[in-house]
Amino acid sequence: MVIEAIIYGAWMMGIVLNTAPNVNSALTSAANIMDFIDTSTKSSETAQSMKHDGQMVFSGDIEYKNIKFSYPNRPETEILKGLDFHVDGMKTVAIVGPSGCGKSTCFQLLLRFYDPNEGKVAVDGAATTEFSLSKLRAYLSLVSQEPVLFDCTIAENIAYGDNSRDVPLTEVIEAAKEAQIHQEFVTKLPLGYATRLGSRGTLLSGGQKQRIAIARALIRKPKVLLLDEATSALDAESEKTVQDALNRASENRTCLIISHRLSSIRNANLICVMDQGKITEMGTHDELINANGIYSKLYRSFQ
Repeated sequence: MVIEAIIYGAWMMGIVLNTAPNVNSALTSAANIMDFIDTSTKSSETAQSMKHDGQMVFSGDIEYKNIKFSYPNRPETEILKGLDFHVDGMKTVAIVGPSGCGKSTCFQLLLRFYDPNEGKVAVDGAATTEFSLSKLRAYLSLVSQEPVLFDCTIAENIAYGDNSRDVPLTEVIEAAKEAQIHQEFVTKLPLGYATRLGSRGTLLSGGQKQRIAIARALIRKPKVLLLDEATSALDAESEKTVQDALNRASENRTCLIISHRLSSIRNANLICVMDQGKITEMGTHDELINANGIYSKLYRSFQ
């Protein structure tokens, strides 16, 4: 009996000691989560922030007016230094420039992850602070460089793009078709839309993950589609497939694109070149090439 107790106790102790190194990580993670929940934000739901919620038809017209901004954890470093440009509704506008010039920050301000220190971001002439966060973000969809997929089915991952309601399968299929993943990929799987993707979507290729992210972005039928380096992590063949899906997805809506691959934005209605927190050049691809400025140098460096 004593020998069996020792053996069983040692076995249990081995299991405990195997997980012991993760205890401190779990405690630290829990503390970080609680700190995040307790963090106050200026982007709150107030009467002023709901001023336009019930009276506006969103057309996708966007304007950045003399924006100055620095991140709260680095207040001494100004990221945007008087950013000023306008995006017409239903147009495709690309933002390019060297790393660190503030391109992604433009998206974060539009989504109200942060509010500008000075100036304002306006949609259809009204400042974003005059909308509730839920109402504003219902009009916007973001496709990032590294989409986050869950260990759920394809249908559940796509439907996650609109948590305000129970999304019917017919709409999921419609979004998948628009992202060019229905006929080309999903219907060829034995379980179709009931196929689980594995942790972080590890069972998919990069191009397949990106197209599911596009379908997720389209499920809420956004007026504005934000593409932040959506094809930069893909190989040439996958990039072409995803780019075709993005071109189709950007039809009949305002589309803002951030890209280092200038070949993917040649057909944009307007290209804005950022440098050191400001817009330094604006125009079409041909106009900027002929101007022989920053864009022309960037374009030639990738040829």
